[in-house]
Amino acid sequence: MNDFPAHQWLCEKIVEQSSIAIIVGDRKGIMRLWNAGAESIFGWSAEEALGKSMDMIIPEKHRPRHWEGYDKVMGSGVTKYGRSVLAVPALTKDGRRISVEFNVVLLKDANGQVLGIAASLQDVTARWERDKALRARLSEAEAKLKQAGLLSGLPSEDK
Repeated sequence: MNDFPAHQWLCEKIVEQSSIAIIVGDRKGIMRLWNAGAESIFGWSAEEALGKSMDMIIPEKHRPRHWEGYDKVMGSGVTKYGRSVLAVPALTKDGRRISVEFNVVLLKDANGQVLGIAASLQDVTARWERDKALRARLSEAEAKLKQAGLLSGLPSEDK
């Protein structure tokens, strides 16, 4: 077992080669790590993304809410998205809007001060679009059944 690679080497390879986007932002939201998964999902190379604000992947209308939450987490050192997954829209280099799910790890120094945040993200656009289409079909079917008087005994979502 001694000939197996060291822990640090394994961690580096996993981060570098993962198809899941792994992004690290410092306290100010400047990206300090951008792996191959991030390149694949968002379209920017590491050279293009490193040293830039996370704003490049956050749709403009969502930025105020994002930065309010980000600053709160940086100040408090507490986030609920370490265990819970958050689904949000994101932007790609070519301007497409995609849906991503992510969770985070707070990066703290030896004194417990937050240095930044690491996020692992996956593109779930195809699933989101499929679910949206299914919800629309279900809603249409329910409307037809109500119109035919076949759903009158079921609870309504309008209440």
